[in-house]
Amino acid sequence: MHDVLSGYVERRMMLVEGDLHRAAGESAAMLRITTFNANGIRAAARKGFFTWLRRTSPDVLCMQETKAQEHQLPPEALDLDMYRRYAFVDAQKKGYSGVALYAKVEPDAIMRGLGMPDIDAEGRYVRFDWGDLSISSLYVPSGTSGEARQAIKDGFLERFLGTLVEMRHDGRRHIVCGDYNVAHKEIDTFDPVRNAHVTGHLPHERLWMDSLIDEVGWVDAFREVDREPRRYTWWSNWPGAFERNLGWRIDLQLITPNLSSFVRGASIERNERFSDHAPLTMTYDLALR
Repeated sequence: MHDVLSGYVERRMMLVEGDLHRAAGESAAMLRITTFNANGIRAAARKGFFTWLRRTSPDVLCMQETKAQEHQLPPEALDLDMYRRYAFVDAQKKGYSGVALYAKVEPDAIMRGLGMPDIDAEGRYVRFDWGDLSISSLYVPSGTSGEARQAIKDGFLERFLGTLVEMRHDGRRHIVCGDYNVAHKEIDTFDPVRNAHVTGHLPHERLWMDSLIDEVGWVDAFREVDREPRRYTWWSNWPGAFERNLGWRIDLQLITPNLSSFVRGASIERNERFSDHAPLTMTYDLALR
């Protein structure tokens, strides 16, 4: 009888704990979020990205570098009945930059832009809110075209750090997905010695990420569940770079620390190619509501 009662009490406690977890926002259903730099949404569509998207069916898709005005979107980008809401933020310059968000659950609010006129003109940020959960799609400027663009990138990172400090302490739960154009650690690029002189892995860019994670407290969700080397999301156009896995991990999902215990899995799509970037999908023990 004692064993029976003990078993009953234990099961009852588990049920109560489950109810408390659900009341706190946890769910048995997993939330899957994909972030993907398309390097042109029309080109990605021609390469079969939306066929892949229908098959994998993440709950949220964060896309960067769409390179299209909304009236130029391919039919495949709009004919996705599993998503209740999508939002595109275009660059004023045609065929340049641009971000998008798709979600299976209607958000409570949509935020387009960061309130930085120069950056917002390039279409680099969009955010959906559900309750106290926010998911954003971000495209950090690249410095690959020369010193002038590197200066713009550096200026943005300096200003954006202040925004991320505010977000870290605003009481919400944030997932900021996107192409950060920074490979943080030596493990995040195939040749850290040579690439220390290349934009994306410059010492001051890595220090920026150090500050964001070590001082401000943001968390690299991928590294919560996968600490292996050679996990890259972008490969240059060098012959054989992809085949030899000479890549960089610059596509991230950064989360506020109140979400770190909810990360459950990570996957980088390497079997099919739609861009010079690979889709990164993270799984969280969360639900949109």
